[in-house]
Amino acid sequence: MGAAPLRRLFETLAGPVARPGQAGSFYRGLRTVAVDGTLLHTPDDETLTWRYPKRAGESLEFGYPLLRLLALVECGTRALIAAAFGPESEGELPYAKRLLAALDETMLLLADAAFDGNEFLDAVQQSGARFLVRSGARRVPTPAEHLGDGSYIARIGYGVLRVLLPVRVIEATLTVTLADGTVRTEQWRLITNLLDPVRFPAAELVDLYHRRWQAETTYFSIKATMLDGRVLRSRSIDGLDQEVYALLTAYQALIRAGDDALTGRPEVPMERISFTVLLAAATDTVTAGHGIFPDTLIDLAGAIGHAALSDLLPAHRRQRVKARTRKNPTSKYGPNAGQHPQKAQNYTVHTTVAFFAHGLNSRSRR
Repeated sequence: MGAAPLRRLFETLAGPVARPGQAGSFYRGLRTVAVDGTLLHTPDDETLTWRYPKRAGESLEFGYPLLRLLALVECGTRALIAAAFGPESEGELPYAKRLLAALDETMLLLADAAFDGNEFLDAVQQSGARFLVRSGARRVPTPAEHLGDGSYIARIGYGVLRVLLPVRVIEATLTVTLADGTVRTEQWRLITNLLDPVRFPAAELVDLYHRRWQAETTYFSIKATMLDGRVLRSRSIDGLDQEVYALLTAYQALIRAGDDALTGRPEVPMERISFTVLLAAATDTVTAGHGIFPDTLIDLAGAIGHAALSDLLPAHRRQRVKARTRKNPTSKYGPNAGQHPQKAQNYTVHTTVAFFAHGLNSRSRR
């Protein structure tokens, strides 16, 4: 039937689902959303490779053809607000710009260093949204005003923007200590248009930034739980577009089912709803035909929602960290044996925010 009906269905279902003030989805009245990209494998077929080419080395192509997917995700609920996709050969920023229309003045956008382009940040500013983005290593802002919490005001966009964009820069050192004593240190430079250090303290923003990983959890649900690591199966361009929109539509429908189940349980955060349980319950309902037309009074939760409520995730999940592993021969991640622990471990994080005052560099700890 083509991609258009599925695209329209996805756009109808897409959007934030968190109620005002819902835990995990808001920061000081702003709805936290994250943007990030991922790659899906398409069939190795000549009907597709002209649009979705393989990666190429010096003399040979390798791996499956790749499709790049960008999504704007609501933190806390992991609902899809908007999505764009196309050939992997285009970078993430061109697709991210297609999502700008979904932003508004109620939102705070979280993103990694791939999205710190001057024009993109200026476009986010023009949308009315706030942003908190990790700066790329090449960006070295010049402080224009030092603030009391260790952050400073700078202006970006020289030679690019017609009017320079004022931003606040937060520089911090994160030390991660694993249970086995392994210590890893990272330098962070965050840039934001939340310019008020009293209302938006630097230490809070550093803690808030990790919520952007909600986008990674979303992609895991789609790629590992729904697709089970499989290659997309459609062998036509229109069919492939239809398949991706079908995946996004099914995912968003399940997220909405999980949120509906919590309508009468406001004390339960959305993070406790298992997407795996939602998918299994939906699959059982459709394939077995049970619970579609219940004999008892129909409520908003339904068979899928009740299944999720009866198998909630733990209230306080253990914080763990594990090395990224290679899943296939064409993975861009090299072997890391001996460099990182190979078993999941508990960890603690210590944050040090750099404090600049009168040309001296002192540090405040939390």
